[in-house]
Amino acid sequence: MLRRLYAMLIKECIQTLRDPRMRVVLFVLPVVQTIIFGFAVSLEVKQIRTVVIDRDHSPQSRQFHDTLFRSGYFVPSQGVVTQTAAERGLDTGRVRLLVVIERGFAEKALKGGAQIQALIDGSDSNTAGIIRGYLTRIVAAENKRLAGVTPSPNSTTSVELISRIWFNQDLASPPFYVPAVIANILFIITMLLSAMAIVREKEVGTIEQIMVSPIRQFEFILGKTIPFLIIGYGNVTLISLVGWLVFRVPVRGSLLVLVGMTGLFLMSSLGTGLLISTVSRTQQQATMTAFFIMFIAMLLSGFAFPVRSMPMLIQWLAALNPVRWYMEALRGLYMKGVGLAVLWQAAVALMLIGVTVLSIASFRFKKSVN
Repeated sequence: MLRRLYAMLIKECIQTLRDPRMRVVLFVLPVVQTIIFGFAVSLEVKQIRTVVIDRDHSPQSRQFHDTLFRSGYFVPSQGVVTQTAAERGLDTGRVRLLVVIERGFAEKALKGGAQIQALIDGSDSNTAGIIRGYLTRIVAAENKRLAGVTPSPNSTTSVELISRIWFNQDLASPPFYVPAVIANILFIITMLLSAMAIVREKEVGTIEQIMVSPIRQFEFILGKTIPFLIIGYGNVTLISLVGWLVFRVPVRGSLLVLVGMTGLFLMSSLGTGLLISTVSRTQQQATMTAFFIMFIAMLLSGFAFPVRSMPMLIQWLAALNPVRWYMEALRGLYMKGVGLAVLWQAAVALMLIGVTVLSIASFRFKKSVN
């Protein structure tokens, strides 16, 4: 019995590790994934693009301005100097926080009753809550500095923080998570389906029969991807209806823009799946590679951790992630109601990524069947 079991174990190990591609999937990709997770996963929010409108121009207001940016969490949003431009920046995502210091701040701060007004982008409810917490701590430190000692519970507050959350006033979770669920589920389903499309034909040995038939290569690829394209649009429609009917999260932006952005995203997800299918020999390889890419794509999408808080190298890697751009577009459409004039950067990124991935997948497919 032990001899037979030993022989079976040896056989399975050889069968699993004989393919160099499988060894890469089993041992190299987990190391890469661990490194990326280690650098990307952080509960701290940094690099918060901030605009401070100082209408007092006093030593006290400048002191608060300097304290805010010395905290290490906030960075000035370049090129935004007026409140109107800052409010437009909140719509586009260029600005995450607007702080307004009104005239008379210094005088009221010494007597009690000064106010700091803050407008916070609430499209990411987790980040907005953290930003408000940072501001609360900084204002508390400013009160302590003005008082000279830790204020007692009955003392007058010198500076009061008045904060407003835009786009998601109650910091509710559904408006934040519904767009993220659409992006992640759509990517998982369409990429997995297309990853299995060609490799299944290879594994059962029918790819050669298809290639000698009158059907052309691009017709074969279209025939494999168009059904998944329809399934993708069906999933977006279904999840959007559930978000609206169950969680009361409607699409505030243009439905036409949503359809267009979804099409650009599907180019990337289906192209990624086809590329996996062309480089894999078995469905097992394709599935494991697809899951590896899914975890990385979800991590670098901004779903749980803000991309701007990650190291710069990881941010560059996230710029190649179609899920990141599609999720940004969905949150703009769902929460801010913005249009293509604001989302054009995401549209261009999705188009470039989609065309590039599909071109590489087509080249790999032609090379693998010739």
